[in-house]
Amino acid sequence: MDKKEAVKEVVKEPLSGFMSFIREQGVVGLAVGLTLGTAVTVFVKSIVDNMVNPIIGLLLPGSSNLNDKFICLDKVQGVCTNKLSWGVVLSNLISFLTIAAVVYFVVHGLRLDKLDKKKEDKK
Repeated sequence: MDKKEAVKEVVKEPLSGFMSFIREQGVVGLAVGLTLGTAVTVFVKSIVDNMVNPIIGLLLPGSSNLNDKFICLDKVQGVCTNKLSWGVVLSNLISFLTIAAVVYFVVHGLRLDKLDKKKEDKK
C-alpha cells in the first residue's frame, strides 16, 4: 500500500463515522428545518401583518387591525396605562402556525424527511 492509499484509509474511517453520526442523529433534518424556518419567517410575518391581521381586525369590533386589539387593565385620567395586548399574541400565534405548516409541507414535499437514517431498535 503506498502513502496515498494509506492517507485515504486514515481519512475514510473518521469521515465515515462522522457521516453516520450526522444521519443517525437527525442533524440533516434539523438543519433543513432551521434553514427553511428562518427563510420563510420574514415572508410569512409580512403576509400575516399586512393581509391576515387587517381582515381579522375588520371582523372584530374596535380597531381595524388585529395588532391594535387589547384589554385595558388600568386607566389614569381616561388614558389606558396598562394593556393586555391579546391581538399581538394572536397575530404571533397565527405566524407561528403558518411557518410550522410551510416548513412541514416543504420538508415532506421535497422528501427531505427521508435523508435521516432510521435508528435500529436495540434489544
